Amino acid sequence: MTLFDESERRIWEGSASAYAGSFAKLCAHPVERLLDVAGVEAGASVLDVGTGTGTVAEAACTRGAKVSAVDADPGMIVMAGQAVPAAEVQVAALPGLPFADGEFDAVVGNFVLNHVGRPRQAVAELRRVTRPGGKVAVTIWASPPAPGQALIGRAIQAAGVPRPPHLPSLAPTDDFPRTVQGLTDLLASAGLAEASCETLSWSHRTSTEEWWSGPAAGVTTVGQIVAGQTPAVQAEIKRHLVALSAEFTDHDGYLLLPHVALLASGRV
Repeated sequence: MTLFDESERRIWEGSASAYAGSFAKLCAHPVERLLDVAGVEAGASVLDVGTGTGTVAEAACTRGAKVSAVDADPGMIVMAGQAVPAAEVQVAALPGLPFADGEFDAVVGNFVLNHVGRPRQAVAELRRVTRPGGKVAVTIWASPPAPGQALIGRAIQAAGVPRPPHLPSLAPTDDFPRTVQGLTDLLASAGLAEASCETLSWSHRTSTEEWWSGPAAGVTTVGQIVAGQTPAVQAEIKRHLVALSAEFTDHDGYLLLPHVALLASGRV
């Protein structure tokens, strides 16, 4: 594993419940479109990589697919197994999946590439376990981030909190542009044919307290930054979050947070 991979394991350890109550709802938005693009239908064998709490796996099972699902975090696998008893779930992580070459009709990864240290190797592994003629489909967050995605980071910055040095970024040699062209090229470089990418835009409806609950529990990198502060600094970050949230608040007092993701696919 790279230093980035090791950091991701630590970040997500024990975070399944907090994730389920916060960011899992956001990440569920692209699921049906992801499965459509991958050609997931009744009878298809499907692998969901980075299943988290099992949202994609559950949707694929609802379509009548035969579903296997993996995640690097054991806590996520426990929750996914409880939520989707029809799926075969196990702990496994990119870029070393415990499956034979060409085992699946379709392989999907909903935001999993945001959490791997070597994205090119990861996509090559997704391709390896997909049968000839099958499809690989993935989502990532676009860069620069949409205003809703950037909200917590803005609150952290407003509170004067820097990024801790112990949280590594992706090595420049491993990174790729988080753009339509960048993600398309990433899939093509792994040998996937007909590589293409589309932009997904939506506004996520949530409450300030729910949106704060994930970072407050240490979920994701921004959560690690928040959780690593003293209670006083955490309170200051939350104060700025509440103030900045005013521009996204609707007449019911809920937040409508604009997000942008990229969905790309290719054929083996």
